[in-house]
Amino acid sequence: MAVLGYKGTVTTTGTSEAIRFEKSLFRQHPEFRQKAGVEAHVIGPGTLLVRVTDEQAIAQDQEDPIVLAFLSFLESDATAHPERIVPLSSSNVARALELTKDVIVSDNELLPDDVTF
Repeated sequence: MAVLGYKGTVTTTGTSEAIRFEKSLFRQHPEFRQKAGVEAHVIGPGTLLVRVTDEQAIAQDQEDPIVLAFLSFLESDATAHPERIVPLSSSNVARALELTKDVIVSDNELLPDDVTF
């Protein structure tokens, strides 16, 4: 079973604040090696998303880190619980089409600032 989280503490190192995580994170995910460049995104109150920004990650810069984190969660869950995966029924597809028949969307449409998820 995949580990979904790692324990850590906020601490001080020199004159900076730091977040210290258990060593298993770095053993299981070597991309977070020492001296790796990282950036953090606050994605909700008390929730931080950290990603590597080294050259191999820069090529993926156009990808949304939130979507990537969600897809990673789905992959872990599907691997841990394959019994939860069920085919999409034709009745659910028909219902979705009916519910969205008058909805007009555009890939270039910007969401207003007051929209929250």
